[in-house]
Amino acid sequence: MMIKACTKRYQLIRYIARPVLLLTLTVSFSLTRGQDKPAEDHWKGFKKTALIIAGHTAYYVAPASPLPGNPWVWRASFPDWHTQMDSILLTRGFYVAYINVDDQYGSPQSLQVWDKFYRYLTNKMSFAQKVALEAVSRGALYAYGWAKRNPDKVSCIYAETPVCDIKSWPGGKGKGPGDTALWRQLKNVYHFTEQQAIAYNDNPIDNLEGLASFRVPVLHTIGLNDKLAPVAENTYPFAQRYIAAGGPITVCPVTIGPQELQGHHFPIDRPNYYAQFIFDNEYPVTKPLPYSKYFEANAGLQHFYTVATVRKKATVTFLGGSITYNPGWRQKVCRYLQERFPETDFHFIAAGIPSLGSLPHAFRLQQDVLDSGKTDLLFVEAAVNDRANGTDSTTQMLGLEGIVRHARKSNPKMDMILMAFADPDKTNDYNKGITPAEIKNHQLIAEHYELPFVNLALEVRDKMKNKEFTWADDFKDLHPSVFGQELYFATIKSLLQSCFDNETGHNINPKETLPKPLNKANFDKGNYSNIEDARHGGDWTITKDWAPTDGLATREGFVHVPVLSADKPGAELSLPFKGNAVGIAIVSGGDAGIIDYAIDNGSFKTLDLYTQWSGLLHLPWYLLLGNNLNNGAHTLHIKISADKNKASKGNACRIVHFLVNSI
Repeated sequence: MMIKACTKRYQLIRYIARPVLLLTLTVSFSLTRGQDKPAEDHWKGFKKTALIIAGHTAYYVAPASPLPGNPWVWRASFPDWHTQMDSILLTRGFYVAYINVDDQYGSPQSLQVWDKFYRYLTNKMSFAQKVALEAVSRGALYAYGWAKRNPDKVSCIYAETPVCDIKSWPGGKGKGPGDTALWRQLKNVYHFTEQQAIAYNDNPIDNLEGLASFRVPVLHTIGLNDKLAPVAENTYPFAQRYIAAGGPITVCPVTIGPQELQGHHFPIDRPNYYAQFIFDNEYPVTKPLPYSKYFEANAGLQHFYTVATVRKKATVTFLGGSITYNPGWRQKVCRYLQERFPETDFHFIAAGIPSLGSLPHAFRLQQDVLDSGKTDLLFVEAAVNDRANGTDSTTQMLGLEGIVRHARKSNPKMDMILMAFADPDKTNDYNKGITPAEIKNHQLIAEHYELPFVNLALEVRDKMKNKEFTWADDFKDLHPSVFGQELYFATIKSLLQSCFDNETGHNINPKETLPKPLNKANFDKGNYSNIEDARHGGDWTITKDWAPTDGLATREGFVHVPVLSADKPGAELSLPFKGNAVGIAIVSGGDAGIIDYAIDNGSFKTLDLYTQWSGLLHLPWYLLLGNNLNNGAHTLHIKISADKNKASKGNACRIVHFLVNSI
């Protein structure tokens, strides 16, 4: 393990392991609408402003001459311990801030308070968007807990004798003595049993990939003989894991000077060295483009907010393709909602299926979402696969509008968020001054139905142009890297916070009635039709538990399911249906063929079922065979063609579902 080391001479300064008393605040009060300015005091000759955030005492100390961009350092616990660095930074133009959430051990609820403090300082006081975190001992539980939830908002982390695993301290489950009373207190704060506390897997040493993906510089000062927070159980495993994840870290062991409190306390004789670490990483202040530029709240999320805060039982569904299916932003949103509304019983439905866009979503909405119960908040993304799958603009609109109307008819109070994710094609369009058709369509639907919309495609392009990151080194793929997932989550979280923070004073009563449709032919009654309803001869067979025999991969939901298939040229079937649109959902593998199809007595059209991905997997592939039909009874006819794609190994047609926009 490669770790930088530094050894310096240190001057004795004493402090105790328990939380020290805060400097007395002469006046403090809650920040609410219509109140006067927060109370002012002084700290080491600098003006100190005291306030209360969410019931917790807090303050910030202002430099005499703030540097451009208002850089700042945020103390986590023990704000009066080893303050030389803070004095140096104040003298050089930094702000210093602290909020008292002690005895909560970095619990999710304490970090919600941190969120409020951060938003107050950055939004109202115009502090820099990225902050330097300074943690002592158990303060690391707060600093790393918040940093891992907000890696985009952290410039660097300085930690002194940090606690990086609650099992080590206060648990005392390793070589350290721990603290029985504080271990009990921690379990009460987290609502843990003993087994749950030991199994807890989000200590500072855990899940460091997101923080590392932002390359947040870390510096730890340690005592080699620290028996309260042994380095072998705290800093060493942290450093090893952080480096393995690609994060930069420096570890400075203190070997000169008195080592007190079982090696947990030691003096700092070169505060300038550590202050310079913070200074160099926090200043000059970078100015990332604001997340608020890339979302429109429209009518907000008032219904969902009411459900979460009053009924306290809510269902949240995620409908999308592989970017929704894969681990990343979705899990982070779930966690954020649970932490924002800790008393709410959440049910999460993961309805992401790789490769699927707006057309498939419109027809699978009933089975994959609505049949699972009443959804209160629905996330929808389709823009990436709509481009990749070559879905035409009209069909995109029919599908997206169908999803919204179908969902709202099932639950008039359902809130929805439409999202458009990034891909190189959309970036290229924006670079040419073209707004991608998929973005226009998502935005048009969102505006018409007053739904929140997040344009992550534009954000990624703009932030790359702003030199905040690169595609090759950071984002890496349309299936985002860890960095990209963190960016997606940060923007979505910003939208959610904006909506929730405004709901308490929201006087608007969102409309529960649907506006007139943009297109009456939209797929608002889209559904699956059973393959057993088809009429066919012996050349077609239904396999109740279909699985491929050619070794190609499959998609969840499209394997070990009933499949109607034929591979003999000339094999025919017909499907009577009632509605104004019809199609098929197939699995397209290496032997996918070509079909001829017609509706009623219309002329036959030819359609190649083989895709550019069919040689790699049995791809779920949704094909619209007819739409804008008279809303009545029709018959679909399908016949296997003798022709086939040059790359295909056969003439197979495997139908998992018929698609019908019914009467």
